[in-house]
Order: sequence, then C-alpha cells, then structure tokens
Amino acid sequence: MDEGVDPTRMCQSLVDKVARSKQLTAVADPDVLVLFEDWLDELEHEARALINASPSRDPLAAARELGLSESGAAFLAAKLIVK
Repeated sequence: MDEGVDPTRMCQSLVDKVARSKQLTAVADPDVLVLFEDWLDELEHEARALINASPSRDPLAAARELGLSESGAAFLAAKLIVK
C-alpha cells in the first residue's frame, strides 16, 4: 500500500467511532436523534445528486459544495457505497 494507509488503524478507528456513537445514542435525546437522522438523510440525498451529476467530481470540491470537511465527505461517500 504505497499511500501509507494502515488498514488495521482504519478498522480500529471505525470500531472506536461506532462505540462512541452507541454511547451517544444511549444518552441523546430521541428528538435530537430524529433531527440528526433527517439531516443525514438530506445530506445523503444531496451527495447522491452531486455524484450522479458528475461521477468524477473531485472529493474535496464535493466536500466544499456540501459544507463538509474532506474526511466528512469521504465518510459520506463510503456510507453511500455500502447502501
């Protein structure tokens, strides 16, 4: 892996984030969670529209258009691929 990507570190990071997410879910107000899920659904719809309009769009440009960090846009793109 010439890019210096460490799959073990990536997997551990993902596991840590899932654990934190579950912790937040346990203490978060259900009404806030619904609002967050609605926002995420809308963001996914916007990302899908950007991808459909220009599949070769630069990820950083897409992140800027969606108002996300580059890592946030990468997370969203990975989430859409899984769906």
